[in-house]
Amino acid sequence: MIGRRLPLRRAAVRFSALQRLFIVLAIFGPGVITGIVDDDATGIAGYSLAGAHYGYVLVWALIPVCIALIVAQEMGARMGVVTGKGLADLIRERFGVRITLLAMVTLLIANGATTIAEFAGVAAAADLFGVSRFILAPAAALVVFAVVSFGTYRKVELVLLAVSLVSLSYVITGFVAQPHWGQVAQGAFVPRVHLTLPFLTLLIGLIGTTITPWQQFYVQSAMVDKGLSERDLRRARADVAVGSTLTNVIAFFIIVTTAATLYVTGKPADTVTDIGQALEPLAGDFAARLFAIALLNASLMAMAILPLSTAYAICEAFGWERSVNRPVREAPIFFGLFGGLLLIGVAAVLIPGVPLLFLLFLPNVVGAILLPIILVLTLRLVNDRQVMGRFVNNRVQNVLAWATTVVLIVLTVAYAVLAIVELL
Repeated sequence: MIGRRLPLRRAAVRFSALQRLFIVLAIFGPGVITGIVDDDATGIAGYSLAGAHYGYVLVWALIPVCIALIVAQEMGARMGVVTGKGLADLIRERFGVRITLLAMVTLLIANGATTIAEFAGVAAAADLFGVSRFILAPAAALVVFAVVSFGTYRKVELVLLAVSLVSLSYVITGFVAQPHWGQVAQGAFVPRVHLTLPFLTLLIGLIGTTITPWQQFYVQSAMVDKGLSERDLRRARADVAVGSTLTNVIAFFIIVTTAATLYVTGKPADTVTDIGQALEPLAGDFAARLFAIALLNASLMAMAILPLSTAYAICEAFGWERSVNRPVREAPIFFGLFGGLLLIGVAAVLIPGVPLLFLLFLPNVVGAILLPIILVLTLRLVNDRQVMGRFVNNRVQNVLAWATTVVLIVLTVAYAVLAIVELL
């Protein structure tokens, strides 16, 4: 009898462990996807320009940015899990229509610019592939709309996670390019700041492409849409921590790759094609095509998430039905907003002579300038005991979040002053 019982006990232990694994995999997703999508076409452009123009000098910025991103995303995830409501819902309930309108306008400006930038990434990939952007850009919009509109959240999530592996090409190239690791370490742990307009533009852009307004709305709504509760909070926190760390690891290797290839050799980084040559140590003559694949992949992911986060937020703000788990006929405004933003993105990049690299980088600066508005509202909510109960911020979280907000405001003011001085 004893000999028969032991295998049953072992099987029960194995089954219990397997159950725990499936629970973790089921809950992981919103934070990781938000982090991965953060390395979108605008991210690739911003990090590449930082490495190509300043070498390893800006690597240090990724450390505080990573910490700030984890703090910001954790606040959004926690509010979603604890309240069961999206950020726009809470803003409307606590601050009224005027503040809600301000938040929605902020989100529309930032997300509209970034959605156009994602289509600029598709257009650039089309040019690198030798395919007409008039074919690839509309086709990409149709595919993304179909996947989001006719699939459940889990199916959309799995598709996005599957195609994200292309980003690993930068990690590989980061080693193949044989960077000077001593200089990389110096760039990471010896902060240097140049009070010049180009440097501040790239620094603000680096922050703005890593911590964005859309992330705060999306991760909170996604946690709600996934049906997580307070008992899932620890795993939700792990989800956003992993996603935030992952996006900065990939950002690190993009900067290292472009610094070790473009900056060291003095190659220009004035066009999308120039940036693509950073992958030459890994892909040789196929560098442009591999970069095109990475750019297309990143753009497709963000094209699904960015308009989606905008549609979520606006529908939440005005009480309209919203969920990718609903059929299109049950949430027409939600899917109409989603499709409308895709249409605007397509139309913008089909304008003859439009500068693609400018479109790719501009949202980074715009997002960083507008981000403090969203962060202040988030901090007000997450510290409100009537909203969060015992799950309000602790002192460390408040210090880090407010420090991020203040730094962004100071950088924005310095940037504006330098821009005015240069114009005069």
